[in-house]
Amino acid sequence: MLFVFLSICCSVIVSVMLKLAKRYHIDVYQAITWNYSIAILLTWFFFKPSFTNLQGAPIYNYLALGILFPSLFVIMASSVRVAGIVRTDVAQRLSLFIPIISAFLIFGEAVNTVKLIGIVLAFIAILCSIPWQKSTSRLSNKEAGKGSWIYLLIVFLGFGVIDILLKQLTKVSNVPFSTAIFIIFILAFTLSFIGLLYQVFTKKMRFSWPHILIGWVLGLFNFCNILFYLKAHKALANNPSSVFSSVNIGVIVVGALIGMLVFKEKLSTLNRIGLVIAILAIIVIYFPQTLGFLHL
Repeated sequence: MLFVFLSICCSVIVSVMLKLAKRYHIDVYQAITWNYSIAILLTWFFFKPSFTNLQGAPIYNYLALGILFPSLFVIMASSVRVAGIVRTDVAQRLSLFIPIISAFLIFGEAVNTVKLIGIVLAFIAILCSIPWQKSTSRLSNKEAGKGSWIYLLIVFLGFGVIDILLKQLTKVSNVPFSTAIFIIFILAFTLSFIGLLYQVFTKKMRFSWPHILIGWVLGLFNFCNILFYLKAHKALANNPSSVFSSVNIGVIVVGALIGMLVFKEKLSTLNRIGLVIAILAIIVIYFPQTLGFLHL
């Protein structure tokens, strides 16, 4: 379970870095842009992507993910700043239910009672996680709660769409998944860099060299999150559901502890209930697959 623990830690560290960005006057867009440059190098070093056979590669899928990756990263940073680490991690982790819903509605998969209960619990958790109060954290009155539900909703739906597109990539047998991710990282960096140049030349942003190093550190933890997650699946190949559920529950729990204890994010009673329901939703969906019971 070491790889599971490391994956959880890296994921939470990314959220913490986004949380600290404003305090240390870090331009999130520049950091996210350079994050993809180091992701490209690390993917090449660890996964050795192959380009021998790219016939039939889903180019539009790659392009969509190349746009969504940096766009959702920026929105996630705004969500962490406005809504807090706890709520953002809950919204991101519960996005895993979007592919399950799409399997029922789009791909005609038979409705399973257990999954249906899990989906209902997930949506209840999202509703409970929204900061309905005007001010529920140590944010300014202007920032606290103002429009934060929009960021949470976009994080929830956006990462759900990304999950669906990534699952489609696994069905392309002639192109290895590592190669697909490598191409997507290149597209994400290229598009982000073009946006960076545009903002610099139009004087909407001032280029800062230190942001390259900051972006590399961010990218290192972001990549290690993926690397350790894949290693955990390889080490526990017979229990993929336990890995999936452990990582998602772990990120929610550790993120909640960091958010409340370190950053003093205040959660209402409803938010705390939502946190518990979020964990319960993941357990309902994935633990029955691991333990082989609760077949409804």
